Amino acid sequence: MCKVQSDEYYMQRALELAQKAASIGEVPVGAVVVRKRDGKIVGEGYNLRECEKNPLAHAEIIAINEASKTLGGWRLIDCELFVTLEPCPMCCGAIINSRVERVVFGAYDKKAGSCCSVTDLFELPYNHKPELVGAVMEEHCSKVLSDFFKELRNIKQSATQSE
Repeated sequence: MCKVQSDEYYMQRALELAQKAASIGEVPVGAVVVRKRDGKIVGEGYNLRECEKNPLAHAEIIAINEASKTLGGWRLIDCELFVTLEPCPMCCGAIINSRVERVVFGAYDKKAGSCCSVTDLFELPYNHKPELVGAVMEEHCSKVLSDFFKELRNIKQSATQSE
């Protein structure tokens, strides 16, 4: 039996997964699904959209898929999702459909965040509304993203200058 840990503990694991994504040139977002009753990580994922050439390969979707396989069902009613970036509309749809009980995210996403930044899909009259917690380790989560995009801009700038 695992020990239930703090939000920061699970967010740290999501950050490690985000770093894996960055190391292969993916936008650094990581996610973990945790079974609440015992604190066991039952699903993990990081962005693979570019590598898999798949618009659905977001960290949250991958982690939810893995958790469903691990637990043998699509209802993740005893689970929490920890993700380094506020979920987009597609991922919020997956959260609603999988019945994840609680969503904990790190950085706010002012371009596509659908928990509160751009819109709040969980405020609409869907059949499920998870508990939301934002800004957990926000500074660390934001830094991973900003460092990645800064490096990407530097690479593009260097390539342009060498032409």
